[in-house]
Amino acid sequence: MAAARRLLLLAALGAALGLFASAGKMKIVEEPNTFGLNNPFLLQTNRLQPKMSPSAISGPAHLFRLAGKCFSFVESTYKYEFCPFHNVTQHEQTFRWNAYSGILGIWHEWEIDNNTFVGMWMREGDSCETKSRQTKVHLVCGKSNKLAYVSEPSTCVYSLTFETPLVCHPHSLLVYPTLPEALQRKWDEAEQLLYDELITDQGYKKILKEIFEEAGLLKATEEKEVEKQNKKINLEFETVEKCSKEYKQLSKEIKKLKDLLSQHGIAYKGNSAENTSVEHVSHKLATAVTTVLNGSKDDEHLHGDTGIWNDTV
Repeated sequence: MAAARRLLLLAALGAALGLFASAGKMKIVEEPNTFGLNNPFLLQTNRLQPKMSPSAISGPAHLFRLAGKCFSFVESTYKYEFCPFHNVTQHEQTFRWNAYSGILGIWHEWEIDNNTFVGMWMREGDSCETKSRQTKVHLVCGKSNKLAYVSEPSTCVYSLTFETPLVCHPHSLLVYPTLPEALQRKWDEAEQLLYDELITDQGYKKILKEIFEEAGLLKATEEKEVEKQNKKINLEFETVEKCSKEYKQLSKEIKKLKDLLSQHGIAYKGNSAENTSVEHVSHKLATAVTTVLNGSKDDEHLHGDTGIWNDTV
C-alpha cells in the first residue's frame, strides 16, 4: 500500500517536471503593447511636437493664476485639454493603433473689441491640410473653473468656452486698466485727437493697435510687417494735418513742373472730364517733363498724352 502511494507521487512529480520543461521551451515574443498613441505608460504631452513656444503671459493680472493649470472636457471619444497661456490639445480616447493626439493651438494673442478682451487665440497648432489648426477660447462667468463646451465652427478652427468666476465682475475684462501708465496716456491722447477731429477713425484704430502690440496683447505677424513695408503710397492719410501737408507739397511740385513746361514753350489745356486729383496731375506733368528732357515736344499734345489736361488741383 505504501509502495503504491510512493509510485503515484513519483508519477505526479515526473509529470510536473515535464510541464516545466515544455514551458521553458515556449517562445517569448518581446513586443511592447503601446495601445496606439494612448499608451497609458507614456505621457501624452511627451508625444506632442509644438511648432513654436507660447507667447508671454499678458492681459488681466487676476487671470495669471490660471497659468500652469489644465482643464479637460470629454465629448464622445475625444478629450480636450485647455491650458491657459500655454495650449489646447485633443486626444482620442480609443485603443486604435493610430488614435489621434495633437495640438489645436498654442497661446498667441488676445482678441480685443471695444476696450474689452473678448477671447484668447491659440494659433499654430498641428498642420491641417494647407494651414495650421487654431482655437479661440471664450471666457465666460461661471461658479468654477471648467472647460464647458467645444465646437469646430469651420474646418480646423475650434471654439472653446471656458467658465471661471474670475471674469464675473463687469470690469474684469477691460483692457485699459491692464496697461502701464505710459500706454494709458498714449491712449488718452488718441481719444482727444479723435474727439478734436485731428485724426480719422482709421488713424485712431491704428494707434490702438500699436498700443496693444507694445503691451504684448497682440502680436504683429511677419506677413503684416512685410505688407506694411510694401504698402503703396495712397491718399488715405491718418491725420488732417498730414493730409494738408502732403497736398501742399504735391501742389508745389506741380507748380515747378508747370513752370518747366512753360520755359520750353509747351502749353496744355484742361478738360473737366479728366481726372483732376493731385496724384494724377503730378504723374501727367512728370511724364511731360521727361518727354521735354528727352528732346521731344508737340505744340498740340504731349508725347503719350491721349486727352486734354485739366490744370485744376
